[in-house]
Amino acid sequence: MTEFSLDLNEEQRDLRDWVHGFAADVVRPAAAEWDAREETPWPVIQEAAKVGLYGFEFIATCWADPSGLSLPIASEELFWGDSGIGLSIFGTTLAVAAIYGTGTPDQLVEWVPQCYGSVDEPAVGAFCSTEPEAGSDVAAMRTRARYDEATDEWVLNGQKAYATNGGIAAVHVVTASVEPSLGSRGQAAFVVPPGTPGLAATKKLKKLGLRASHTADVFLDEVRVPGRCLLGGREALLERLDRARSGQRGKSQAAMRTFELTRPTVGAQAIGVARAAYEYALAYAQERVQFGRPIIENQAIAFQLADMRMEIDAARLLVWRAAWMGRNNRPFTAGEGSMSKLKAGEVAVSVTEKAVQILGGAGFLRDHPVERWYRDAKIYTIFEGTSEIQRLVIARAISGRQIR
Repeated sequence: MTEFSLDLNEEQRDLRDWVHGFAADVVRPAAAEWDAREETPWPVIQEAAKVGLYGFEFIATCWADPSGLSLPIASEELFWGDSGIGLSIFGTTLAVAAIYGTGTPDQLVEWVPQCYGSVDEPAVGAFCSTEPEAGSDVAAMRTRARYDEATDEWVLNGQKAYATNGGIAAVHVVTASVEPSLGSRGQAAFVVPPGTPGLAATKKLKKLGLRASHTADVFLDEVRVPGRCLLGGREALLERLDRARSGQRGKSQAAMRTFELTRPTVGAQAIGVARAAYEYALAYAQERVQFGRPIIENQAIAFQLADMRMEIDAARLLVWRAAWMGRNNRPFTAGEGSMSKLKAGEVAVSVTEKAVQILGGAGFLRDHPVERWYRDAKIYTIFEGTSEIQRLVIARAISGRQIR
């Protein structure tokens, strides 16, 4: 009989403690400043690069973990420190996941190092998929890519919205429709190398939360990229388009494959935010005295904290299950990846709201970090698939019907 255990192995415990130490010593002390400045925290990114926390070697080591748990563990600890800075450090992973998931080995070698830059001059990558009219409805994508046989170049035109690191990235990975009549199955992903003419971005968008993370709209006007920049290569694309035309099922389009790879990790980020708020509220409730006793001795407070802890642990188990399933090629027959992201995102919103409530008036002040965590948490019910889309994925999976 195979032994079942939820104990982390030594390497996973060391990883957890190492990332937690960086989050506690470097990220948290800088969090309030960069949230207020609403700027990319390049000095913190550089510190992460110096210690080996920022770079493909670190991500590849996490992905190589046969349990699939290393990246969720690292994500939870880093985002426990601060999610805005955390996304500035891990936001590049989305572009790297697109290259890793759909690119060739040669493309991986060529483009991934450029996403990260060097220790002395770190760079970032951007994954550009969402559009003003195509967020949850990926099939409605309007960005187009046409092939110029004379020059062996792809020409991209369109607009992308809410792109993490958009405009400041060294490498942009852009999804576009190659054959619009095929809907989402006629799409592909392209690398836009540094300094390519025709790519422009808005100024950094002002956001409710994650203010240290750069978000911008990206515009593509006759952007020409070499043929080798089509992730997966032209031959593979033509074969996939032929299958789609004949009605055969194939791999998910580039955007959805990237999200499938990252949803449990995004869930882990949300858990980090929730855990930070829970721990702060617990400590506050043990110290805050009202009516002659610590407020944690009141059931109204203690029961809220009990629910917060229970929901965080339940969400983490869903994330770990989905991460393990994804790493071991187990199909998400009931939308397990979406379950993990849905639960974790909604727990983050609920727990941070309860934390603000437990602190009362103090929770509404910037003197305490719970107000920042409360603002940061909301995005986890929106990006990489809204809660409504996650429920749709789960409902379709368990019913076998095309629910709309």
